[in-house]
Amino acid sequence: MNAIAAACPTHAPDTAQALPEIGTLFAGGYFAGQIRVEGILYGLVMAGAEGELSGRWNASTANVADAVSLRDGRENTISMDAAGSKLAERALALDIGGFADWYIPSRDEMEILYRHFKPSAAANYTGSGVNANSVPAGEKYTRTSPAQTAVAALIEDQADALVPGWYWSSTQYAGNPDYAWSQNFDGGNQDGYHKSYAGRARAVRRFAI
Repeated sequence: MNAIAAACPTHAPDTAQALPEIGTLFAGGYFAGQIRVEGILYGLVMAGAEGELSGRWNASTANVADAVSLRDGRENTISMDAAGSKLAERALALDIGGFADWYIPSRDEMEILYRHFKPSAAANYTGSGVNANSVPAGEKYTRTSPAQTAVAALIEDQADALVPGWYWSSTQYAGNPDYAWSQNFDGGNQDGYHKSYAGRARAVRRFAI
């Protein structure tokens, strides 16, 4: 049994109890923070290295009309899968720590991962960081904030760390369906990349609070 599986409860926390601290091994991965989706508050959990995927967002650049949410990565991923995305199919098939509800995070969920699990000590891109859907709401980064994560296993080159490069989100770029949003884990900027590009993705799951 790996460290994550051994540390994970088999259910969501009682809402009367305090949530775990950011970076705590919990419910299949690392507790990453909170996000509000369609009026419901969720806790977000990032998978460790078992949830690291790679591939194209989709082989087709056809519009995926139901994959444009900035906050609902699960519904985006389900829509990607229905449109033929092998990356989404692999994410939805993951079973980690006894949990089988993993998906590719939305653009705003990715921002939460960067804010709390930034792997390197690189300066931040100060044009990024605004996140109306995270709880608390995210504000623009400074050059030094967020700082490199203090979670030992998530520091650059460690076992479960994100790579200091760009990762796919599940959010299609609304202005041009040939592109989807990405999150850079070296400086924090978010950009649109052509769906045909091969890139990384890191699975997450969520639980209602």
